[in-house]
Parts: sequence; structure tokens; C-alpha cells
Amino acid sequence: MPVILVFLTLFVGIPLVELYFLIKVGSFIGAMPTILLTLFTAVLGGTLVRIQGLSTAMRVRESMERGEVPAIEMIEGVVLLASGVLLLLPGFITDVIGFVCLIPPVRRLMILALLKRKGVMRPPPGGAGHEHSPSSSGQPRIIDGEFTRDDDSRP
Repeated sequence: MPVILVFLTLFVGIPLVELYFLIKVGSFIGAMPTILLTLFTAVLGGTLVRIQGLSTAMRVRESMERGEVPAIEMIEGVVLLASGVLLLLPGFITDVIGFVCLIPPVRRLMILALLKRKGVMRPPPGGAGHEHSPSSSGQPRIIDGEFTRDDDSRP
């Protein structure tokens, strides 16, 4: 997709659709309730993003203390940041997308699907634990080799 089309959609198309829905909702429930509803979703979304962001930061810290790379949690942090931005923008469509990103199982599924689609997550060659798995003939794989022991106690 051409870059100009992406920017045109982001900066012109989405605000126009948001404006359309704001006018429709405003004509149905009134201007002041629409403004209050928009402010309410921004405050609620900001609070939820802050709570989930702190939870994600704690999971990152725990993973790092175990010596693991907190890759999924870091991507979740980026999704939470984007979700917070969407919730702060006035409009109902961006709010729906932002709130959907705040549902942890949905967020995790979206991240895993994206990683698999981009080819970042794939099974290791030979499958998981292939060093202990049987070969294609059904026999365990045996690797022959030689070793020597270097002890510091010998001259």
C-alpha cells in the first residue's frame, strides 16, 4: 500500500468517520451527553491503561529477574500505549478499538497472530526439544564424540 494512502487514511479518513459518528450520536442523545460520554471514555480508558501498564511492567520485571527475555510483555506495553492514545482521541470508533486492546486475552492473541504472520515466531528446526527427540526412523538420536578433561590439579 502506498505510504501516501496510509497517511491520507490516518489523518483524513479516520477523523471524518469519527466526526460522522459523533454527529449521529449527538443528534440521538444530545450534544452535552455526547461530550460527557467522550470525556468519560477518555478518563476510564486512561485509568485502565495505567492499571494494566503497571501490571505489564511488573511482569516484565519478574521475567527479567528469572533471566528471561520479556518480549511479549514489551510488545504488550506498546499495544497499551497505542490503546491509551486511541482512548484519549475524541471519538467512538477509536474508543472501541482502544477498549478491545485493553482485554488481555484479546491483546495477547493479536500480538501472537501478528508475530506468527510476520514470521517472528516459528517452531525451531526439528521441533521443540529436537535434541532429545527420536529421529525419523523412531530411534533416539545418538551423537558420537570425544572429550578430554582438563583438571587444574595435574601439572
